[in-house]
Amino acid sequence: MAVGLIIFLLVYHAFVLYIGWNVWKGIKAFRPDLRRRWLVALSAALLLAAWSMFARFRFSEYAWPHWAAGVWLTFAYLMVFILPLTNIVVLLFRIFSRIDRRRLTRRATLTAAVLTLLAGAYGVYSAYSPVVRAYDVRIDKPALDGRTEMKIVMAADTHFGALSGPSHAKRLVRLINEQQPDLVLFPGDLVDDDIVQYVKQGIPEILRGIEAPVYASLGNHDRLEAGDTTLIRTLEDSGMTLLYDEVTSEGLPVTLIGRKDRTDAARLSVAELARQADPASPLILLDHQPYELELAAQAGIDLEVSGHTHRGQIFPANFITNRIYENDWGYLQKGKMDSIVTSGYGFWGLPFRIGTRSELVVIDVSFK
Repeated sequence: MAVGLIIFLLVYHAFVLYIGWNVWKGIKAFRPDLRRRWLVALSAALLLAAWSMFARFRFSEYAWPHWAAGVWLTFAYLMVFILPLTNIVVLLFRIFSRIDRRRLTRRATLTAAVLTLLAGAYGVYSAYSPVVRAYDVRIDKPALDGRTEMKIVMAADTHFGALSGPSHAKRLVRLINEQQPDLVLFPGDLVDDDIVQYVKQGIPEILRGIEAPVYASLGNHDRLEAGDTTLIRTLEDSGMTLLYDEVTSEGLPVTLIGRKDRTDAARLSVAELARQADPASPLILLDHQPYELELAAQAGIDLEVSGHTHRGQIFPANFITNRIYENDWGYLQKGKMDSIVTSGYGFWGLPFRIGTRSELVVIDVSFK
């Protein structure tokens, strides 16, 4: 463990040094007379930025560490792709052309800066401008109240806190109410690791504006300490009913089953939970992490809604989630069960998406 941590820190700081060297070379191309003390200032600024991701957890009660870490991680991610490409192009021009080195470095610096700004703007837009995705599902059972259809809106991985703040929450409430759903489901990761920023940003008051019954389950970032019910009380104060390894059909056309997260070793199996429900009832499962879909299907679940994967959030992580999960995003039929996994309404770590998009899911359900 200690050796792995040391290796990680060495590689991480080597990368920070690589970024700093490129930035300094770019600045010197425009200001060759710049004194060395500015190199010291640049190095200090980069180290502070690089360590902001650790300060985020140490000073979670403040918003600035979250933003500092988010901006740094976004910048560092872009540098992983842009800097090596820029360096290779510069090297090729130096080998195969006679262009002045200083002029070449200037052009490369400007190109890298423009690419960073454009890619950064696109990634932020993809994170904060959710799309609405719709799925049609048929459950071959009658609804408990005799209706033939219902509309469900589902949003997971909101990660409400400093980065996914009041504006993003108000946007969610507006989008949900525009759909006029019969039911709203939040299958996990409602808060961003703790409730400090969730409460300070006024998210509970905003979410109470949802004009439909809201049910939720917990995710791996909804950290619930043993014996501490503050998180559950806070979420319920937000206008939702939390299903914590619980089953309910009271006042509903379906039976809802909300599981504890997979990180909770004490959670019941899906089969144990399903046995608490009437098998003739339409069974909808909220399970944050979409593992072991076959077990849910065998237990008689009709529809499972999940999140967690973010569909990778940033390229090329989508290829990794696609390998890990049978259904890492979208719709999959597993036996007689329908599985729907969302890429998430929010984001984690950095307010940024490349190759994915924040989304709200609408599920039009028809009954027998």
